[in-house]
Amino acid sequence: MARIKLKLGENEIEVDSRDFYVDNQTLGEIIENMSSHLPESHAKVVYETEPITTEIPAQSGLESLEDAEIFEPEFNEPTYIAPNEVKSKLRILETSRFFDSPRTVTETVEQLREYGWSASPLDVSKVLAKMASNKEMLKNSSENRTHYFVKEALVAN
Repeated sequence: MARIKLKLGENEIEVDSRDFYVDNQTLGEIIENMSSHLPESHAKVVYETEPITTEIPAQSGLESLEDAEIFEPEFNEPTYIAPNEVKSKLRILETSRFFDSPRTVTETVEQLREYGWSASPLDVSKVLAKMASNKEMLKNSSENRTHYFVKEALVAN
């Protein structure tokens, strides 16, 4: 959701919408377009003519954190992960408690996609089956569907 509010003197424009996406590149353009609807004598868009020089590059909150990954599934294509990387990504899902309840391979592939990763269902299935055979995860089959979950989930049930 985007909310932009311009208040210049007694004039005010506020846009609150779920219908468009605003990022740092388009924000100036949107503000300039909104300003054009205010009386000309009151609206003025000011741009910096000299670049701001700092020793530390400007970063958003998430970019300043180590190991932070930013992904917005509705705006970006997921990154393909090789079969040898699937297990480490499944460990991330396990850490986020995804496997606390029984999950199918399809649900797991969809969750990986939500995290910004694309993997073959066959590769995910092979890794989950191997983790189950190594007792790293539990496996339950019923009604021709196999579900995988962590050991802690068994204690909770």
